[in-house]
Amino acid sequence: MLDIKKIRDEYENIIERLNTRGGDFSYISDIVKLDIQKRDVMQNVESLKSFRNDSSKQIGTMKRNGENTDELMKQVTEANIKIQVFDNALSDIDAKIYKLMVQLPNVPRETIPVGTSEEDNKIVRKHLEPKKLEFEAKAHWDLGVDLDILDFERGAKITGARFTVYKGAGAKLERALINFMLDLHTEKHGYTEMLPPFMVNASSMFGTGQLPKFEEDAFKVEPFGYYLVPTAEVPVTNYHAEETFKMDDLPIYYTAYTPCFRAEAGSAGRDTRGIIRQHQFNKVEMVKFVTPENSEEELEKLTLNAEEVLQLLELPDRVVELCTGDLGFSSEHTCDIEVWLPFADTYREISSCSNFGDFQARRANIKFKRENQGKNEFVHTINGSGLAVGRTVAAIMENYQNEDGSITIPNVLKSYLNGLEKIEKK
Repeated sequence: MLDIKKIRDEYENIIERLNTRGGDFSYISDIVKLDIQKRDVMQNVESLKSFRNDSSKQIGTMKRNGENTDELMKQVTEANIKIQVFDNALSDIDAKIYKLMVQLPNVPRETIPVGTSEEDNKIVRKHLEPKKLEFEAKAHWDLGVDLDILDFERGAKITGARFTVYKGAGAKLERALINFMLDLHTEKHGYTEMLPPFMVNASSMFGTGQLPKFEEDAFKVEPFGYYLVPTAEVPVTNYHAEETFKMDDLPIYYTAYTPCFRAEAGSAGRDTRGIIRQHQFNKVEMVKFVTPENSEEELEKLTLNAEEVLQLLELPDRVVELCTGDLGFSSEHTCDIEVWLPFADTYREISSCSNFGDFQARRANIKFKRENQGKNEFVHTINGSGLAVGRTVAAIMENYQNEDGSITIPNVLKSYLNGLEKIEKK
């Protein structure tokens, strides 16, 4: 959530930056008008309360002196009635402001590219050039069925479309990748591993920005009012909701594996084949809590941590800085990591690394206190996939495929698969 004081003080700049996202944000003027109205009402309330307090003292003095207090007591009663009316008005104004504020996305950083779609994103760097296969590349879904390690038909039978059963070496490869990613982030990159609940409450979904705007993309567990996690970002970030850190506590790094559940309400027709866009998928997430002055540096470090997964797997990838029109709702700066898929002959997103500034921290009320300073500040939160596991499996299958339909195991994973060299037809 944005800071209403910042909206008040930097109105023109904020409107200008929000407009670069695309969409209609004219209702921000209603927030400003309501804020002015609120402050006028508050001023009236304070004036009436001051009158009431002064009059109460005066009434006590008058009574001790035997003076008639009827008129003054009548005025105090009238003031109390007006205070109640104004308090009700304040509650109504606050509700209207809140309803509008939770719709506002984060303000894009001024340093990022301005654009309207992914076509305007900026390629920052590449690692490894895609290798030209000496035979016609197969799609990972065909490879998976031929090798009997992915079963789409029975996944759909068990549940429905966009659910898949991993079998044999496919299930082992998925599990090996999860362990490899967690080991890398904890042992080399300094993250603390967590295993959070896979269901969260509405407050947690609000804290990271999924609610109320993206409720249609969530799987809700009735009648409990819980939500299946769309990403580990939600439980891990809200682990510190309503808390205040000491300055010495920061930065804090967490990594977590969870299955992720997404309705993908707005993605009809996109990636319906294979395991790129599933309703349930596994992901290893990285989350940071940092001070405002270090957040951009920490975003770059986190992005490098995610990249290293692909580098160790020897998969071609590139880092793309998102333009203003392609940013997620809660983000002020995002870099996507994209991996090469030979069958599609293109790069596809495998990680999204974002700096949310204090946007999530305001919603979840996560603060820190600087040494020798009285006022608490909101932390900055950062997160990114390290990585989406299913998409990594797809990338390995397509990039490491052989002409006979077998898949060579990347060197770094062999120890996680008991020395397995290849996945071959039985």
